[in-house]
Amino acid sequence: MSNKSHNTYKLSKIRRADPQFEREKAQYEHPLPSREYILQTLTAQGAPLELGRLVELLDVQPFELESFQRRLGAMAREAQLMQNRRGDWLIPDKADLVRGRIAGHPDGFGFLIPDEGGADLFLSAKEMDKVLHGDKAIARVIGVDRKGRPEGKIVEVTERANRFVVGRVVEEHGVRFVVAENKRISQDILLAPAEKGAKKALRAQSGQVVMIELIEQPSKHAQPIGRLVEVLGNYADPGMEIEIALRKHELPYEFSVGALAETKKLPEAVRKSDWKGREDLTGLPLVTIDGETARDFDDAVFCERKGKGFRLVVAIADVSNYVTAGGALDGDAYARGNSVYFPRRVIPMLPEKLSNGLCSLNPQVERLCMVCDMEIAGSGAIRRFRFYPAVMFSHARLTYEEVAAALYEKDAGARARLEPLLPHLEALDLLYRQLAKERVKRGAIDFETVETRMIFDDHGKIERIEPYERNDAHRLIEECMLAANVCASEFLREREHPSLYRIHEGPTPERLVKLRDFLGTFGFQLGGGDEPKAKDYAKLLETIGQRPDRQLLQTVMLRSLRQAIYSPDNVGHFGLAYESYTHFTSPIRRYPDLLVHRAIKSALAGRRYEPAGGANAWEEIGLQCSMTERRADEATRDVEAWLKCFYMKDRVGESFEGSISSVVPFGIFVALDGVFVEGLVHVSELGQDYFHFDEKLHAMVGERSGRRFRLADRVRVQLTRVDMEANKIDFRLADEAPVRVKARH
Repeated sequence: MSNKSHNTYKLSKIRRADPQFEREKAQYEHPLPSREYILQTLTAQGAPLELGRLVELLDVQPFELESFQRRLGAMAREAQLMQNRRGDWLIPDKADLVRGRIAGHPDGFGFLIPDEGGADLFLSAKEMDKVLHGDKAIARVIGVDRKGRPEGKIVEVTERANRFVVGRVVEEHGVRFVVAENKRISQDILLAPAEKGAKKALRAQSGQVVMIELIEQPSKHAQPIGRLVEVLGNYADPGMEIEIALRKHELPYEFSVGALAETKKLPEAVRKSDWKGREDLTGLPLVTIDGETARDFDDAVFCERKGKGFRLVVAIADVSNYVTAGGALDGDAYARGNSVYFPRRVIPMLPEKLSNGLCSLNPQVERLCMVCDMEIAGSGAIRRFRFYPAVMFSHARLTYEEVAAALYEKDAGARARLEPLLPHLEALDLLYRQLAKERVKRGAIDFETVETRMIFDDHGKIERIEPYERNDAHRLIEECMLAANVCASEFLREREHPSLYRIHEGPTPERLVKLRDFLGTFGFQLGGGDEPKAKDYAKLLETIGQRPDRQLLQTVMLRSLRQAIYSPDNVGHFGLAYESYTHFTSPIRRYPDLLVHRAIKSALAGRRYEPAGGANAWEEIGLQCSMTERRADEATRDVEAWLKCFYMKDRVGESFEGSISSVVPFGIFVALDGVFVEGLVHVSELGQDYFHFDEKLHAMVGERSGRRFRLADRVRVQLTRVDMEANKIDFRLADEAPVRVKARH
């Protein structure tokens, strides 16, 4: 039946005596055009249409006009339609329009990053006045800028990303505004006056750090306006750098009312009823081995010789027993994604009752756990494994330092304290040696990195920064955790159970070409053809040996690799040289591990675990967990950068030795020896020459002199400026310091 016949049929059902008849008749004879029909009509016409012509083609009646215009407006808000300058309606895809997300630059310009891939569109400072970093918009390609980049003009903002902004209050000529801490938001945000009649109006002094709520977004003709919602304090207040980072990066730092209520209902200790369906491992001398300052212990280990091989037991806190899928605690954990470790402060993924209590494998108390029980050959190859829920009793809380003292330094005092546990620790060390050989045989990449830690004074400021060397006790635990993670991945893969894998892909074709070109200038070659493996990288590192430029070569090799992420697609882990790898060992502080525990439990029970949203939700969860991991890294980097700036602000004028850690088009970054602080030598400070960035050589090269500043080169610099607001440290080359000429009188 046609649409017309169907309407006639429905009309026959209406009693003509009904006073609503005429309106209902009009409604049935002239149904409002659907979105699909509107798009089809515009597509068929092949050109933008003015409203009158569109109304005519779609047979829109006068009484329908208001509803029809509302429909067009809704389609425009969802970027299905748009209007040009003349007011004609058109389909965005037909007008060289690009949808994407705005990426602002501290210097005022920005880019539109296309949703569908392709080249970024350059946006001038004038265009950026209409948007803020993170907004979604539609832009028209209008040509190329002076650098040859495609340039865009914003047509419409489709989604605003910033509701709250943290920044510093500034007052100039009686006008108060906020300068955002996120330097990608370059617009000043006008501060609205306190609302009249407010019982307790917030007041902020110039220079103070505040949180504002945007009540008006930027537009072509107006600046953004914000309302004061929180006064955080002064820049130099203890812990202010963390408060800023939490809000700047939108890190959840307060648990929801529901999550706290669920936590309150949890028991204080393991109950006898919790033992049901679990194996009793309380007699097994499991121990935790962590850093001296650790407060949450999510893994315990035990090892013994078994014939020519070993039995390795890795017990992990059973967080899934207390954090049920779909609950408020689960929702908070998902939003956080992971714990965030700032210097001197932790933002945990779970409330303290769980993270430091029920789900922390504290010594001398019963704890629920999930166990990976492995049988490993004398060669280090894993022969068999099984997973099961259990109850354990940690026999000791050990540190890396005391285990290293007992096993490797043969310290008499340490060995005496650990005497009952020594046979198991020595078996663990022997197994580690075999697992390390397997790692080399597998071809895993082992880049050398220097880890540092900040030592603080009584006022919460950095006293010094010192290198932190990992000993074999760290590596011992790391190999045990890798073994358990691999078994978890294999367990789920064999059962074809969906899960989140920790994947790490090799270099992209473009990065591989650049790496080979760079290595070629040193006479080195990377094996593996178009698809090198981790062992090809490992072999090249071995070939390089301890050359003076090893750090340079290693850094470029490392930067050729992609970032590890979470995904339901098991493509393996390139860097570790595993065909299948996941995260199982830290459900206290990583949400993906919690999901893996749920999946393993379901598989053991012969069921399939599906998160909210069904089987198709795994990809979205992987994106969320990857995002929260990057967010945490960015926030901790911000905090560390601020602390380092504060540490260096009284040392302006001093000179330091260092190495070039990065080369960029606008200069070189230098990492200082012994101080472990990094800063920029701007291109204008490199000398009396025109310096150009050579991406292939990772160097700045002087046009006239031919002087080169290359990645990992040694330089001597002088500290010239510390910008606490921008978290920037500026150097100049010590041998390029300007000569001061006395003025003539």
